[in-house]
Amino acid sequence: MTNVSAKLHAISECRIREMTRLAQEVGAINLAQGFPDFDPPPELLAAAVRCLHDGHNQYSITWGAASLRRALARKHEHFSGARLDPERHITVTCGATEAMAASCLAVCDPGDKVALFSPYYENYAADVALAGAQPIYVPLHPPDFRFDPVELRRAFKQGIKAFILCNPSNPTGRVFTFEELQSVADLAQEYDVCVLTDEVYEHIVYPPHCHTYISTLPGMFERTISCGSLSKTFSITGWRLGYAIAGDQLTSGVRKVHDYLTVGAPNPLQEAAVVALGFPDEYYRILTADYTRRRRLFLGYLDRVGLPYSAPEGTYFVLADISPCGFPDDFSFCRWMTEEVRVTAVPGSVFFPTPETRYIRLHFSKREDTLVNAGERLLQIRGKV
Repeated sequence: MTNVSAKLHAISECRIREMTRLAQEVGAINLAQGFPDFDPPPELLAAAVRCLHDGHNQYSITWGAASLRRALARKHEHFSGARLDPERHITVTCGATEAMAASCLAVCDPGDKVALFSPYYENYAADVALAGAQPIYVPLHPPDFRFDPVELRRAFKQGIKAFILCNPSNPTGRVFTFEELQSVADLAQEYDVCVLTDEVYEHIVYPPHCHTYISTLPGMFERTISCGSLSKTFSITGWRLGYAIAGDQLTSGVRKVHDYLTVGAPNPLQEAAVVALGFPDEYYRILTADYTRRRRLFLGYLDRVGLPYSAPEGTYFVLADISPCGFPDDFSFCRWMTEEVRVTAVPGSVFFPTPETRYIRLHFSKREDTLVNAGERLLQIRGKV
């Protein structure tokens, strides 16, 4: 029997999905995999039903329904100030997961070096490995998870081809400042590096923090692939609608890879999503208020439990420090918490390239009654802290 590709030896099973399966087996509240337990806006659900009956059930154009790309261009201009040509600059993908993978494959050759902040979302290391590239890690230092400019420059000096940036950051919850992004942009231009940015949490940001699109900084549009998603903003993680925004040359590369990976995202859901992209600013204000309330509620329970944590500036994730609990590692803690407390988290070590067992990642994208239920269960940990 032929062995699988050597690239796969660098990739383990996705631990986030593994923890979801464990949660399902024992009936735990799943605060590991980040998806809501509430419905999308009713107007969006009605649009999906309507589009299923309106003849949108065959392939769309490979790089996305024209109506959706036009709507994405309008929304992006509204929030970033940057004008886009939907025919030349936007590619609709099967979630931001595909957008990031296609971007990495489009930019990197085997043997290239790719830098990324650590801790990082688990998929990025897999994307780099599948491209045959070599990862270079730049640490984000706790407790506030900021980077050292000297260490950042050192990574760029190693001859990297691309830099992966998640902003707002999963799993740390950091929202990078304008000055921090400018330092990345300056180095990208100095060393001729492409920036692949994951911005799926662009609208889940807590005041006074604000999101800056690095592609809008001077000189950055033509060397940035901005990957986004409708999943988190509109609570439709199962629809798998993402997109990549880039200049002509990079878009051409992304579209070639995308065509052979998936052909296209689900056509009726693309057409339905146009409705959501037309929501007024009030929708985004309510979204921020709702997540701010969930954040306050859930962090209040962590305070009562006594687990140290880094308060997220954006996203709906929080890294909690379990080192006071006396467990040998984060995996044994997460298994114990799932089986005994009936709340599931992600072992934080999956987000680091070197052994790091102090953290677990939890999320609060749940109904408030679910968060109260989970919080009351988490109070059982107080005796362990």
